[in-house]
Amino acid sequence: MKANITARRIFLQVVLTCGVLFWALLVFSTPTGVNPSSSASLAENVVAFSAPAQTGISSPVRLTIPKISVDAVIVQVGVTELGAMDVPKDPADTAWFNLGPRPGEIGSAVISGHYGWKDNVPAVFDSLHEVQKGDKLYVEDEAGMKMVFIVREVRTFGENDDASEVFGSSDGKAHLNLITCEGEWNKARQSYGNRRIVFSDRE
Repeated sequence: MKANITARRIFLQVVLTCGVLFWALLVFSTPTGVNPSSSASLAENVVAFSAPAQTGISSPVRLTIPKISVDAVIVQVGVTELGAMDVPKDPADTAWFNLGPRPGEIGSAVISGHYGWKDNVPAVFDSLHEVQKGDKLYVEDEAGMKMVFIVREVRTFGENDDASEVFGSSDGKAHLNLITCEGEWNKARQSYGNRRIVFSDRE
């Protein structure tokens, strides 16, 4: 898949283009005709992402969250030339960070989704705040394998909090972490103040 990215400084920074494109790790560019947003740092860490082990699990293609009626396509994103986690182009899609593990593999797989799309267009994670401990998440891969994840914890991160645990784990288990934005809209900064993280474990 991807070679190890070691000793590389990656800012675990969330860029809120809520109403535009949504989550990123470092920076984003604003498309013509949409509302711009400025960077909001979630954390700054040195993270070593390694290529996922070949475990028979294919790339994810669909995320289902019955609790909030989500049945969404999963697109693959990596990083941009500027070091940002790329984002899905459609507010109805979710995005798997393909420099980390696939959902179901050992480690922390990360999937992001849009919140608060412009002109009140529904976005995939508008209702993520309703997901609670014990709820189930379902991921289907390209081979048709369906995996179940149980929500372990839901937390809110401030924009300067250490988010290293979102992207990495060392317990030898398979995790799936969902991320979106929340809080009050800061008009001056053009961003939301908090980030919602749903931590889940493979059943």
